[in-house]
Amino acid sequence: MSSYGTAAASPVLAGTGLMKSFGLTRALAGVDVSVWAGESLAVMGPSGSGKSTLLHCLAGIERPDEGQVLLAGERVDHLSEPHRSELRRTRFGFVFQSGQLLPELPADENVALPLMLGGMPRRRAVHKAREWFPVLGLAGKEERRPGELSGGQAQRVAIARALVGSPQVIFADEPTGALDQITGMEVIDLLVDITRKQGAALVVVTHDEQVARWCDRTVRVRDGHLTEHDRTPHTARGARYDR
Repeated sequence: MSSYGTAAASPVLAGTGLMKSFGLTRALAGVDVSVWAGESLAVMGPSGSGKSTLLHCLAGIERPDEGQVLLAGERVDHLSEPHRSELRRTRFGFVFQSGQLLPELPADENVALPLMLGGMPRRRAVHKAREWFPVLGLAGKEERRPGELSGGQAQRVAIARALVGSPQVIFADEPTGALDQITGMEVIDLLVDITRKQGAALVVVTHDEQVARWCDRTVRVRDGHLTEHDRTPHTARGARYDR
């Protein structure tokens, strides 16, 4: 059991016996994985190993063929698509490789978008979104459009968008993949640190060992199976990267 489990009766997110196939290809073959509030979990594996499918099942994007996904003890996989969509907007947050910001919106409205989609009035949503800009080192960038931001700044905006609704779990799919090494390490450092401070669980899909070192724990997926469970040594966690 994770040491985070000693502070809580159960993990905030758990997948048990997850199986998923696409045609004749078995993407997940009975996977068990859990993550606790405040914990960061790296999911590693080669292309086609099943790591992205695992993320999609945990996040309610895909339904597993067998097994179950529990969020704070409640079944996710049995929910209808409209309910899972609402869940992804309210209790989950997402950071993607390219940020996926809307180019026509300024940064503050990009961050506020999940709140506005949930029915919050624009003025209130933007005000709440702007509270994140100084926290993430983006003060003064509120009205800039994505094309006017650097890659690292755009990913910080994406992190703010993921966090603005106070989700229980953040999913990050190759969040540093489109960034240079130094900027990427700055982004993953910020992402791990701020989600821990917010008490959210963080699930990071990555192929980069340097990124995984910033997380508390690493699981490795190969041919649909979890093959290893690594805990990052305290002395290595957050260790600075070679420049």
